[in-house]
Amino acid sequence: MKKTMLILAFLIHVVATAQIAQVTNGAIKTFENFPSDKVAPRNVAVWLPDGYSTAEKYPVLYMHDGQMLFDPSITWNNQAWEADAIASKLMAQNKVQKFIIVGIYSIPENRMAEYFPEKPFKSLSETVQGEVYSQQMKGKNLFTMKVASDNYLAFIVRELKPFIDATFSTKTDAANTYMAGSSMGGLISLYAVCEYPEVFGGAACLSTHWPGTITASSDALPKAFFDYMKAKLPSPKNHKLYFDYGTETLDAGYAQLQKQADVVIKAKGYTSNEFISKEFPGHDHSEKSWSMRLHEPLTFLFGE
Repeated sequence: MKKTMLILAFLIHVVATAQIAQVTNGAIKTFENFPSDKVAPRNVAVWLPDGYSTAEKYPVLYMHDGQMLFDPSITWNNQAWEADAIASKLMAQNKVQKFIIVGIYSIPENRMAEYFPEKPFKSLSETVQGEVYSQQMKGKNLFTMKVASDNYLAFIVRELKPFIDATFSTKTDAANTYMAGSSMGGLISLYAVCEYPEVFGGAACLSTHWPGTITASSDALPKAFFDYMKAKLPSPKNHKLYFDYGTETLDAGYAQLQKQADVVIKAKGYTSNEFISKEFPGHDHSEKSWSMRLHEPLTFLFGE
């Protein structure tokens, strides 16, 4: 039963909710059913730090699974990243500069298709692609549509980011624009930096789900990701990459794959100045664990 619930949690990860997140630190503005020509409408929550002022310009962190970031009272598992509290504490301690968080809600039935890196997927054989698409959980397909992460990123870059930059007081360049996510959200964050290196200056990828699926045993998927990275990772001269993983539940299977990813990244010239890869013993695949270590990537990306 515990294993079944864990897998189910991974698959849905976020349950869509009509409730709006509340925060105790900073301020939050939620744009419901944000329209798009690229993807289905979804909520977007914008967190502003204490003291936000249009007289200043702020870096921006775009984060996936936005409904899991701030308010545990509205999440399916009563857990949240507590991103507002952690960011506010770091800012109060002068460990990071002030920044804005844009939480992009996910749509449960579209999540796998939107977060699965599209170009690595298309490099797979038709047989492996078919195996991925045929996966089911409790009689329901994991993929309800074809992989569409290119459209998802186009939505962020061409529709959402221009709106954020026009509506809020932001620093718009890549050096002040980052992306973060966990699990499949880690994969799509890395993919975003590779596809749009001129837009995103780096990514924080927590508990990156290198296997790509739950039930497939083939190593073809992580190999496709690594081959793509060899060709597309941007220059370390102006990009930062953060990766981590725990040792429990789903994270227990990530160590060897992350080490393979680390080899690829270092071969591209990344050093400890631009790249971090950390293991967190005892941490599992949950918002509780990601919250416990969120200060690490935030300090790395936004440290004073």
